[in-house]
Amino acid sequence: MKKEMSIIGVPMDLGQNRRGVDMGPSAIRYAGVVETLERLQYDVRDLGDIPINRPDSKHDKREGNLRNLEQVAGANQTLAEMVDQEINNNRFPLVLGGDHSIAIGSLAGIAKHYDNLGVIWYDAHGDLNSGETSPSGNIHGMPLAVSLGIGHEKLTNMLDYQPKIKPENIVIVGARSLDPGERKLIQDKGIKVYTMHEVDRMGMPKVMAEAIDYLKERTDGVHLSLDLDGLDPSEAPGVGTPVLGGLSYRESHLAMEMLAESEILTSAEFVEVNPILDDQNKTATVAVGLMGSLFGEKLK
Repeated sequence: MKKEMSIIGVPMDLGQNRRGVDMGPSAIRYAGVVETLERLQYDVRDLGDIPINRPDSKHDKREGNLRNLEQVAGANQTLAEMVDQEINNNRFPLVLGGDHSIAIGSLAGIAKHYDNLGVIWYDAHGDLNSGETSPSGNIHGMPLAVSLGIGHEKLTNMLDYQPKIKPENIVIVGARSLDPGERKLIQDKGIKVYTMHEVDRMGMPKVMAEAIDYLKERTDGVHLSLDLDGLDPSEAPGVGTPVLGGLSYRESHLAMEMLAESEILTSAEFVEVNPILDDQNKTATVAVGLMGSLFGEKLK
């Protein structure tokens, strides 16, 4: 992994309807992300937070069943441009959320630099909805579909190209809450998914070994998009959409360590930390601990 790293914060909670996740980047910084990475000998530039424009009124504004479309699209456009610039500067982009809709901008800025970008989607959810299939209209449940070119053109055509990724280059790990439309899309597109059933039956070492081998064969770069709700709420309580029966802290550390050893990762983001719902910044601390393992921290 590149030792030159740029941190970009995206304090946005407009992709869903529960406040607080906009404070995620600050909570992760408070938990010591910069100090952890510098201790691991990374050259870290914290570029601060991108500005987020909030809706003019408190009323629920929708366009095509998409909540806060203009604001979400605008923030992701800014993020995409920043990520693109940092990759041009030969630096590893590490994005801190914010809700998971920010992956739209992350992937837009990253994928233009690769012919076959791979994605590990570490999440309780598939985030494969569109305006037509979403029960809520929350865009944080749509970024993976958007990156496949499915959804509103203000989102899918970011940086003037689409799709950003191919379905055969995606691996979802930890899924346990999928809407009917998402299940159909997974089947139709042949997306590789390790649900909690597979994790429990196979064990995390085999799941990650298979995922890494699978992506190594077909990609020229790999992006990790880690939603803290992929972990069980008992270990990561400060998330907006907790789902029981999730990945453990120990399993997640092992997954990050295996990714570090594989040396396939070229970018990463950590999202959905909500300090308002947290217990003494526990979830942000978990996020920083996982980043430590992902970027090479070992006990011996």
